[in-house]
Amino acid sequence: MVKERCISAENLETTGFAYTLSLIQGKYKMTILYTLMEFKVVRFNEMKRYIGSISYKTLSTTLKELEADQLIERREYPQIPPKVEYRLTARGQSLIPILDQMCAWGDEHRL
Repeated sequence: MVKERCISAENLETTGFAYTLSLIQGKYKMTILYTLMEFKVVRFNEMKRYIGSISYKTLSTTLKELEADQLIERREYPQIPPKVEYRLTARGQSLIPILDQMCAWGDEHRL
């Protein structure tokens, strides 16, 4: 006999769902991850142009958060003018199946 779970004995914060959501929630995080999934290596200004509606400050802050969570990596090249590229880490790449499923769902259910 399978014991039925009771919501009063559970806590959403301890679930894998909550942890994953804590890493990807935010207005532009999934958009940035999708951009890097599609284009592999992207420079800051390229990403700004591609996304369009994001401010420079928000893009910079969001990239730093994703880097701190080890989902993306930032490579800076010592040259003038400065060159900085962003790409998914192995940890970030592990989200690709989820992003692919979201794309497939959107293609199938788009009105």
